[in-house]
Amino acid sequence: MAEESSTGGEKTEAPSAKRRADFRKKGQVAQSKEVQTAGLFTLLLLFWIFYMPGFWSGLLDFITAIWQNPDAFKATPNDVMRLSIFVVKDMAILLAPLFILVMIIGFFSSVFQIGWIFTTQPISPDLGKLDPIKGLGRMFSMRSLVDLIKSILKIGLIGWIAYATVFKHFEQALILVDTSVYETILYLGRVAAIILAKVCGILILIAAIDFLYTKHEMEEKMKMTKQEVKEEFKEMEGDPYVKSQIRRIQQEMARKRMMADVPDADVVVTNPTHLAVAIRYDQKTMDSPVVIAKGADHVAMKIREIAQENNIPLIENPPVARLLHKIDLGAAIPEELFKAVAEILAHVYSLKK
Repeated sequence: MAEESSTGGEKTEAPSAKRRADFRKKGQVAQSKEVQTAGLFTLLLLFWIFYMPGFWSGLLDFITAIWQNPDAFKATPNDVMRLSIFVVKDMAILLAPLFILVMIIGFFSSVFQIGWIFTTQPISPDLGKLDPIKGLGRMFSMRSLVDLIKSILKIGLIGWIAYATVFKHFEQALILVDTSVYETILYLGRVAAIILAKVCGILILIAAIDFLYTKHEMEEKMKMTKQEVKEEFKEMEGDPYVKSQIRRIQQEMARKRMMADVPDADVVVTNPTHLAVAIRYDQKTMDSPVVIAKGADHVAMKIREIAQENNIPLIENPPVARLLHKIDLGAAIPEELFKAVAEILAHVYSLKK
């Protein structure tokens, strides 16, 4: 309840795309370990079925090489070292495909659930995790209860399956004393495959249930309160007050730059007091006159003051002033105003002469 009140109420809103992306950056994703376990055991079973004949054959050759040559290894330091190297090397060759399979399945089972993600935030130091009160909260949370029930269920089902399978084949196991080593190993491999197949079925069922529960739990965790939705919208769109302040500052800076260009004008056309437009024309560098400053009311008055201070002629022509005021700053005079502006400039040049 304290968490809900601190964030603005109950979490009833669906998580936004930004919320999901933030959780993903922190490594908080709906990932079920049971899916990895079930995938590992299932593919391991398939691989074991195809690899088992070669594995047992290699294991039999390995055991036979030791049993049939007991004199080759004596209780001396060199022979013990040589025997250790022999055992490690041969077992590594036999088990290497299984180890490689485990790593590949572990990687792709995670990518299948959550896609490609790399972040160090989950393993970064967090002093909040040392809080004993929060630790007790996590220990007795719903997730912990579900994990406990799931673990008990798995252990119980797997134990029962293993016991029932071994008990069913117990009578056949009694006759193994009269069979060869190869047949004994082959029999044990078949029984192990049967047990593994049944365990895979149980693990797949548990993984499906756990995956759905994990996704539901993560969706509930990512839900937002109405206040969080408002704050996120402000963060993405920008605070209206801040945006207005930035716009005001930008307009003020643009106005200052515009006023700094007024002394370079050739003439200022007025309306006579409501509008003011400053025009500049350089025959050597310009094809047509350009509007370098314009404004209404207070800005127009400021343009006229700067023009008077710099001895720039003020020409009163309301129709032309209204048309010029519609032109963007820095834009050239349109063709339909050439004649009117040319007459004004001609008059200005005559005054200067």
